[in-house]
Amino acid sequence: MRPANEALIVVDIQNDFCTGGALAVAGGEDIIPRVNALLDEFQLRVFTQDWHPAGHSSFAESREGCKPYEVVEMPYGSQILWPVHCVQDSAGAAFHPDLDVSKADHIVRKGSNPEVDSYSAFFENDHETPTGLDDYLASKGIEKITLVGLATDFCVLYSALDANHLGYAVTVLEGACRGIDLNGSLEDARTTMLDANIVLEP
Repeated sequence: MRPANEALIVVDIQNDFCTGGALAVAGGEDIIPRVNALLDEFQLRVFTQDWHPAGHSSFAESREGCKPYEVVEMPYGSQILWPVHCVQDSAGAAFHPDLDVSKADHIVRKGSNPEVDSYSAFFENDHETPTGLDDYLASKGIEKITLVGLATDFCVLYSALDANHLGYAVTVLEGACRGIDLNGSLEDARTTMLDANIVLEP
């Protein structure tokens, strides 16, 4: 069992990010057995859930003439436009059925603001609006976090960077993550995390 000041954050293991989903990450569900095993090692386990309202501003179909994976400028910066995914209360937004959700001590739903996307477990993409996770972890005396889940180069990456910025010691278990790898984004994510002194483990 890990020390009480360590938490496991399980990022977005949802149907839409697994095989057959609207924004499937190749092999996304393959990490679930390892993630389930890790749940027994930590005394505090937080799950995150992408939770978009219909017509979210980050959906390509919400913008006339735009296609998925185009980049547009939003008031908070550049935003990739995505296929419609993880719409609130949809089957795609549900956690994958093989994931042991009963072990979750806390669930963070993100991306609910229709005008702002949210990759990170800690902040929306404006980098200012908190999700409440930092306050929750602080109330539990957490100083170190380990990240697993989907996708390495987006929600895991931004969660790791924000946690690092907030002063947590951060480890990402690469073998318990899978990436989208959009135009080399996976290698860029690894480099960015290493440059921030985030620990990458197999």
